[in-house]
Amino acid sequence: MKVIDGTNAVMGRLASYAAKQALLGEEVIVLNCEKVIITGNRKNIIDEFNEERKKIGSGQKGPKHSRIPYMIVKRAIRGMLSHRQGRGKAAFQRIKCYEGVPEKYKDAKKIVSSKEKKGKFIEVEELRKGN
Repeated sequence: MKVIDGTNAVMGRLASYAAKQALLGEEVIVLNCEKVIITGNRKNIIDEFNEERKKIGSGQKGPKHSRIPYMIVKRAIRGMLSHRQGRGKAAFQRIKCYEGVPEKYKDAKKIVSSKEKKGKFIEVEELRKGN
């Protein structure tokens, strides 16, 4: 079981690592999903996210893009897997994402991939507000 702390981790790198570990058969838990960062121009990231949210089919049909931080991270990980076929589907079921740190994983040894980030980036939490 791999427990990953998402604080200041770049979303794409985190997603590819988590997907690869899940494909290898590991159970992957991602904590602090609201603190994961997306690099790039803040305005462009928000505009592209809002554009994707508008592309919803009729009624109950999808694709649906959630504003909840752990769902945004989980969807990014899903994009790295072939989630409609057997192996990818099984790997996707081994991935759990959480906001904050649940009581269950407080004492677990965590993989930390964060560094002080410079330049342009946005935290996933800021996409929730829908500016």
